Amino acid sequence: MSNVVDVTDANFAEVVLQSPKPVLVDYWADWCAPCKQLSPIVEELAAQHGDKVTFVKMDTNANTAVPAAQGIMSLPTLQVFVGGEVVTQLVGAKSKAALTKALAEYL
Repeated sequence: MSNVVDVTDANFAEVVLQSPKPVLVDYWADWCAPCKQLSPIVEELAAQHGDKVTFVKMDTNANTAVPAAQGIMSLPTLQVFVGGEVVTQLVGAKSKAALTKALAEYL
């Protein structure tokens, strides 16, 4: 079973904005090659740190309202939310080390 939960426009506020834990949101699309490269890294981090950080992914093909509201202009984009606010945003494919560093203060 995946440690990364799919989030939608409909449940974004509940799952991400109201989460008691920090949340990493992975905005992706099926046509995005770097998104596919990033996905196993996010899965691995979720398996290692899911007790401290919630990991979710949003299909930007099926869900357009939240990415538009968040100003997502390119994929992949990762955002870290704490208390309903974006505290970190990473654009483009990143290494596991870069993601771990971005999440370090929450792990």
